[in-house]
Amino acid sequence: MAISQDERGFFIALGNRIARLRKESHITQAQLAETLGVSQSTMNAYELGNRRVSLSALPTLAKTLGVSPEELLDETNAVTKKRGPAPKLQQHMERISQLPKPRQRMVMEMLDAVLAQGNR
Repeated sequence: MAISQDERGFFIALGNRIARLRKESHITQAQLAETLGVSQSTMNAYELGNRRVSLSALPTLAKTLGVSPEELLDETNAVTKKRGPAPKLQQHMERISQLPKPRQRMVMEMLDAVLAQGNR
């Protein structure tokens, strides 16, 4: 099914946001395509606004790019809002939060020591 003129503007803007966020996250089109289970040419078509992004792909796409699905879709606020932590950092934080409390404290102490050295 072809994209209507009304939809075209939305999908071009969405594709631009996806491309910008992907580049900011230092992710290649091929890597993002693999994460979504699509071909690189399909990913390219998403970024150009030539293809509709599947609704089921939006949560994975947003998480990979470090934004909420709402931010990914919101044309007005996506550019002005500050992005969250880089996906890899976010993944580490989620893993740390799953550790027992004593291990979490140990990791925090190590981070504090490293950060204190970095400020010298």
